[in-house]
Amino acid sequence: MLSAAEGILLSIATVEAGLGVLGNTFIALVNCMDWAKNNKLSMTGFLLIGLATSRIFIVWLLTLDAYAKLFYPSKYFSSSLIEIISYIWMTVNHLTVWFATSLSIFYFLKIANFSDCVFLWLKRRTDKAFVFLLGCLLTSWVISFSFVVKVMKDGKVNHRNRTSEMYWEKRQFTINYVFLNIGVISLFMMTLTACFLLIMSLWRHSRQMQSGVSGFRDLNTEAHVKAIKFLISFIILFVLYFIGVSIEIICIFIPENKLLFIFGFTTASIYPCCHSFILILSNSQLKQAFVKVLQGLKFF
Repeated sequence: MLSAAEGILLSIATVEAGLGVLGNTFIALVNCMDWAKNNKLSMTGFLLIGLATSRIFIVWLLTLDAYAKLFYPSKYFSSSLIEIISYIWMTVNHLTVWFATSLSIFYFLKIANFSDCVFLWLKRRTDKAFVFLLGCLLTSWVISFSFVVKVMKDGKVNHRNRTSEMYWEKRQFTINYVFLNIGVISLFMMTLTACFLLIMSLWRHSRQMQSGVSGFRDLNTEAHVKAIKFLISFIILFVLYFIGVSIEIICIFIPENKLLFIFGFTTASIYPCCHSFILILSNSQLKQAFVKVLQGLKFF
């Protein structure tokens, strides 16, 4: 049985997960409908569909993992469920970060202004940048997958008092956890770099604008600010997600602390929930479709 605090926190996390599924499903449907209508899929549409779909899987995996650990711990650790969830989660997690990173770099190349020859070459050949990112994804996935297999093989299952708990030597577990996330961290660092360069581009553009009409904000400035807000929100929410998942994994060593585990689940669920609605409100097409849906609901 859960305590009152644990039950309330789990309810909040479940609501976050539900909203995350709804928000990301809406994003995927709107872009798929636009694809079917125009018989053409833009790069932004492709990235948004991929990001939304992968996040739906992430939410379901987080929820399944949390409920299985809380209510069926013996079956969870004694069966192959933990391995299945680990393999699927690692793959989907890489895809989620890759789509988010690709979307960030796409906005950066589209909006930023630099005279550097490498930047100008990438700006004209966006497809080359995505081929490079795809190579990074495949490389990081292969490395991470091999470490997941190693961790699962090295995990020792100890059956005591009808309870199965997986024990790993903590130092080795920490090392493995770092290596498991090298690819994800590398992609995330690309987003940080894109955000920093966008801020630099905005600063340079603002200095150039100072010689013009005072207080005038052109479309380029607005685009910079909008993209920076999107990137910063992703960075903050992804850090919360990473912290939440880390807390959940640490709780393997302290299975009796259910409150801490549920807190990790709640923290991790903030990312796919909140960022989906940030995407909806920051994208004009998604925002218009969302307003139409809200207006339609008023008639019921």
